[in-house]
Amino acid sequence: MKILVLNAGSSSIKYSLFAMADHSTLLSGLIERIGEPLALHRYQLLNQEVSRSEQVIADHQHALNVLFETLSSSGLINHADLSCIGHRVVHGGELFQQPVRIDAEVIRQIAGMVPLAPLHNPANLLGIEATMQLMANTPQVAVFDTAFHQSLPDYAYRYPLPESLYQHQGVRRYGFHGTSHRYVAKQAAEFLGKPLQQLNLISLHLGNGASVTAIEKGQSIDTSMGMTPLEGLMMGTRCGDIDPALHFYLSRSLGLPLDAIETLLNKESGCKGVCGENDMRTIHSMADAGDARAKLALQMYAYRIKKYIGAYFAVLGKVDALVFTGGIGENDHWLRQQACNNLSGLGICVDEIQNKQPARPCGAIHADDSKVKVLVINTQEELEIAIQAQSCLSNLRI
Repeated sequence: MKILVLNAGSSSIKYSLFAMADHSTLLSGLIERIGEPLALHRYQLLNQEVSRSEQVIADHQHALNVLFETLSSSGLINHADLSCIGHRVVHGGELFQQPVRIDAEVIRQIAGMVPLAPLHNPANLLGIEATMQLMANTPQVAVFDTAFHQSLPDYAYRYPLPESLYQHQGVRRYGFHGTSHRYVAKQAAEFLGKPLQQLNLISLHLGNGASVTAIEKGQSIDTSMGMTPLEGLMMGTRCGDIDPALHFYLSRSLGLPLDAIETLLNKESGCKGVCGENDMRTIHSMADAGDARAKLALQMYAYRIKKYIGAYFAVLGKVDALVFTGGIGENDHWLRQQACNNLSGLGICVDEIQNKQPARPCGAIHADDSKVKVLVINTQEELEIAIQAQSCLSNLRI
């Protein structure tokens, strides 16, 4: 069985082709700058060098034509060989708790979630609708970022706001990065040699967007992102947790309209707001050169992670492992060390040498006397989408 996974953005399509017999990646690529004068297409076939080309790609339909031409010319697959197409969809609301086979009704329901994810669901729908036209006879499955967090209890997902806002506007915590949190939780269980249903984990997905999840016996019971991906940890350009009255202050004191405040908090805050940069590698270089604002950004980033680790330790009561993942979580040994410093009282102790060279795709970085295991796991969200799509077609619960 071969499954194609698509992640459609407003001007990009990221894709991966998997052989499900051994979960190997046959082809992966990214088409970006769709609709601009010259689109960029980068892809890698098996373990060969990355191919790169620029051409005019007018829209998502055109981009998919280019994608399928690449698949055909690769010799790996033709339309008839493709068993399924899995689509990443950011927001499934309360309606979608599992992956679902896509049909006209599902498309209508995903469109109904647009007010909850106006920056993401419309782009996801573009990819779905274009693919459905091109590959009408191929089964297609939607996999939702929010689905893993639908196991949160009501006292964790409800906000202390009027009941009507929950009942009629859907105002509640939904959480995101669920596909990543689910994947690394399963990998942690395999690495530790225990059933996931017997483990309590704290998973930290740290990238330009960042979130932390408390996982009890395999189920998400709390997560840092909320109704939107703005809540929670400090991120590359997002502020994370702030005083909600700040919105009113900015409006009154600076005369900022709501859309300007939304842009400020989502795109001009976080690390970028503190030191002017959102790439963690650049921030480290700036801090090493003595930049005080970069040092502050790093300290703030690590401090807020530590606060959530402590909070979720209290929620879970007992923690078997702490899991770092995502581009920053997997590669930034300084940040991991700082986030875990002075947590020996919780049984969390990092080995300095192991932390600097964790094994891939999964490695332990805790000290021998650490009561809590500390793992670094390479997340593979596209593979998890393929696995969930396969389970959906087989009518298996994930």
